Amino acid sequence: MSATAPVTEHKHHNRTFFGHPPMLANLFTVEMWERFSFYGMQVLALYYLYFSIDKGGLGLPKEAATSAMGAYGATVYLMAILGGILGDRVLGPERTLFYSAIGIMMGHIALAVIPGAVGVIVGLLLVAIGSGCLKSSASVLVGSLYNKDDPKREAGFTLFYIGINIGALLGPALTGWGWDMLGFHVGFGIAALGMAAGLIQYTLTRKHLPESVHEVTAPFTKHQNNTFIGILAGVALVTVLLVALGWMTPGNLATWVVSAVGIGAVALFIQLLTSKKVTSIERSRVWAFIPLWIANAIFWALYQQQFTIIPIYSEERLDWHILNMDLPPSLVNSLAPIFVILLGTGFTAMWTKLGDRQPLTTTKFSLALVTIGPAYWVFLTQVGVAKVAVFWMVIIMFIFTIAELTISPVGLALTTRLAPEAYKVNMMALYWTSLAMGTAFAGWCAKFYSIETEVTYFTWVGVVSVIAGIVLFLCRSPVQKLMRGVK
Repeated sequence: MSATAPVTEHKHHNRTFFGHPPMLANLFTVEMWERFSFYGMQVLALYYLYFSIDKGGLGLPKEAATSAMGAYGATVYLMAILGGILGDRVLGPERTLFYSAIGIMMGHIALAVIPGAVGVIVGLLLVAIGSGCLKSSASVLVGSLYNKDDPKREAGFTLFYIGINIGALLGPALTGWGWDMLGFHVGFGIAALGMAAGLIQYTLTRKHLPESVHEVTAPFTKHQNNTFIGILAGVALVTVLLVALGWMTPGNLATWVVSAVGIGAVALFIQLLTSKKVTSIERSRVWAFIPLWIANAIFWALYQQQFTIIPIYSEERLDWHILNMDLPPSLVNSLAPIFVILLGTGFTAMWTKLGDRQPLTTTKFSLALVTIGPAYWVFLTQVGVAKVAVFWMVIIMFIFTIAELTISPVGLALTTRLAPEAYKVNMMALYWTSLAMGTAFAGWCAKFYSIETEVTYFTWVGVVSVIAGIVLFLCRSPVQKLMRGVK
């Protein structure tokens, strides 16, 4: 059976999910539950790290906690490289996703049942590896439902993105409720239940995916497979030694991860640019991806601060006493998903209606950068206010969401279009390394933030983003030319 046969069948028949292939609904639901567990745990884990022991936490300094969570978030995206290798060269994208989902569920269970630092280390490591490997494969599975020139591809990714954000909305709300009522470990347990639901859903529907996603497109030779296993064992051993010798600590973890992400991204670019399996047209498209990779990393360095600085701002500065109720500060991470759900279908309809008249991809990336930067300037209006009304954070998250919808689904769809045929999953892994770099910097930047430095911090974060957006816009023509026909 050819790789395009399932796509054609889905394209012309059985359009039951808002005009898209029916399997999109199943992937939508699976990713919803995965994001439910992931986002439901992430802010809770930050509070668990720095809350005092008498409040059920571990009592780490805030700088160490934010650095550790930024590094953890980056590790999730860094593990997309491992997912890319497994998807393209070992298991195929479909089986990579399946086993990754099992790993995520086990990680949440570890957080729920193992107390103290051991539970955090084991749980976050399993979730990071599982989520990272799942990310590369999930996007490839969505892309497999469409032909490369199908104008509905971006709209399909936006619908998929709405599923992500339904999970991101419900996760922090329900795990936060569990934490507020019965403690941190109950909150982690709710995240585990959500991931179990997603795994069951996927197990029941995975047989309906196109045959192409079960294929290993560039399998390892026996020698390469042994080398790969040796490298994994070596990395694990070096990491253990660094921790044991005290060279890798929660305080400097973000720096180690930034270095690892940089090395991983360069290695992936070199592989894609030098492989004999990549054609000259595909190689040109990989070159075009470099400035977009940088722009994407800058965007996510700002966006991912909603998991480092913004939760602390929420807990210390926001007034969560609303309608005579004291709501948990973790609800701050449910604000952006609400707007994605409300606005996502509008963006889907807009891109579909504009068709070939919609802005170029580089222009969309530029717009996202010049939009999210000024969101940080809104913080400046509340400098010196003891208890900030949640309304202001609603405005900030609204701006975040406009920028997010302009770049994130577009970036996912673009990556599947630019990907060389032999390295589809590795190209997605490369995309996720840009998010890894941004997320690591979001944790690293946290050490520069305090109530005393708010004016300087929020001003310059916004300035850097706006300047980056303008520079990319001025370079849009040569970048688009390198894409060789991909808009």
